[in-house]
Amino acid sequence: MTHLNILKLCVGAESVEDLLQWQEQNADRWAPGTAEHITRMWPKRADEVLAGGSLYWVVKGAVLCRQRIVGLEPRRGSDGIERCAIVLDREVVRTEAAPRRPFQGWRYLDPAESPRDLPNGRALDDTLPPALAQALAEIGLR
Repeated sequence: MTHLNILKLCVGAESVEDLLQWQEQNADRWAPGTAEHITRMWPKRADEVLAGGSLYWVVKGAVLCRQRIVGLEPRRGSDGIERCAIVLDREVVRTEAAPRRPFQGWRYLDPAESPRDLPNGRALDDTLPPALAQALAEIGLR
C-alpha cells in the first residue's frame, strides 16, 4: 500500500524552533517520544496515512518540516465532541522550503508532491523568504 501524507498549517509558529519549543513544553501530555496534533476531522484515508505518512508543517507560508505519523487516536474535548489526535514521532525532519497558500484544516499530500528532506548538514540553514520561495516555485525552481 502506498502511503499518504498530511499537510497542515502550523498556526502561531514563526519558525520550526517555535514548533519544537511548543512540543517540548507540552511533552508531558503525550506518550514518551510522541507529540500530538488534535484536529476535528478524522482522515477517511487513515490506512494510507498510517502506512508511512508524515505530517508536513506549513510555517509562515512555506512547508519547512515534517513529522512521521505513528497513530490516529480519538480524543474527546471538554465540549464533549470527539476529535482525532494525529500522533507524531517527536523527531522533526527539516525539508526543502515549499511555498503554500493559507488553507483551513488539513489536506492530503501525495508523496510525489512532498518536499524533499534536507540533508543532515543543511537542517539549520536559513530558509528562503516566502515571497522568493513562491517566485522560484512558480518558475519551476523549487
